[in-house]
Amino acid sequence: MTTNKNILIAALALIALACLRLSGAGVAQSPQPTVKLTTEPSVGQLLPFEAEAATPQLPARLTLQALNAAGKPLKGAKIHLTILTPPKNPWFSTDFPIVEGTKLLDIETIAPSGKLQVEQILPIRGKYELLVKVTPVVANQFKPIQQTLTLLVPENAVKWRNFGILVTILLLVGLGGGWIIGGKQKIQPGEIAPERVRLLLSGTTVIAIATLLFVNISAELAESQPHEHQSHEDSRQRENAAITTSSGIKLELTGDNNATVGQLAKFKIQAIDTKTNKPASNLALKIKTIQLEDNWVAFAYTGTTDAKGEFEWRHQFFDGAPHQVEVEFANKNRTATEFLPLQVNRAIAVQGIAPPLSVRLIALAYFTGIIGIGLLLGLRLRQRTAERFQ
Repeated sequence: MTTNKNILIAALALIALACLRLSGAGVAQSPQPTVKLTTEPSVGQLLPFEAEAATPQLPARLTLQALNAAGKPLKGAKIHLTILTPPKNPWFSTDFPIVEGTKLLDIETIAPSGKLQVEQILPIRGKYELLVKVTPVVANQFKPIQQTLTLLVPENAVKWRNFGILVTILLLVGLGGGWIIGGKQKIQPGEIAPERVRLLLSGTTVIAIATLLFVNISAELAESQPHEHQSHEDSRQRENAAITTSSGIKLELTGDNNATVGQLAKFKIQAIDTKTNKPASNLALKIKTIQLEDNWVAFAYTGTTDAKGEFEWRHQFFDGAPHQVEVEFANKNRTATEFLPLQVNRAIAVQGIAPPLSVRLIALAYFTGIIGIGLLLGLRLRQRTAERFQ
């Protein structure tokens, strides 16, 4: 009887333990608030920026939607987004080495429907990280969300094709040189090598020296820019603002007049109602950053001013060419006859930075190594050919 009682107690304990585990699993797997990322084009079709592309390039449209535990849009939210570029990889550098491992965009805005949408050119291949923080506009309305999203951008197929063509050419150059050196040639009295071999080696030496000079001079010129003078000029120019006034609204765009590739530039919009001298809140705005040399859009955003009539953001100019920041405003609370859309522009001088010397030397070593492989293949092929005819 005692044995049966102990067995019954053990069975009940096991059943209770199983119920607790199932209950815990149910709690752990319950839906949680989250942020959903969608892109246009889709993730598989995103491509990095291509300098001097034949067709105009459009920025990728990134849409973040904050969802509650039930999967519905989270209303009354404030979204802070930071986009980090892929990390540095000196052994397989991208077209913009200075941009690697930096912040591309830092923006915070009120999202009444829990949605944030930006348009951004993705400059390089690799895995981008999107750091998203969602907080309630009204305190304790919902629990804040912090999430890290990833976005993988593959290399453009055209780049791989061009790289393959270059490697083939270098291999053929090395192969031809090895074939010439491996041939039987007469050495004249007083010569250490045949004439064709000496000409080949001399030409290769001249090309190598010219390449190294170009690499070093370019790096030195990039490093000798007057950074200190420019920083003083920046502090002075930040005080100057692009201002326009119309229909009782004063608009002011302040920020950096000079930017540097690899660093964030800061901008701020201030809207004032001139009749009341109070901030003009909920004023619709469209921001657009345009590269002036080739006239393509690097960044775009549509939103509204906050309760203080302000909006701030920071983004990076990854291309070392002049840009222009355009901000267009429209007052939703007034009719078209009362209020005309306003536009304020700000010219930005962007300072480009040459790739690090280490990256250039690594690339040069790769190309030299490919030629050396072709040279060895040419020598081996010539030796085998000579052995067959002996």
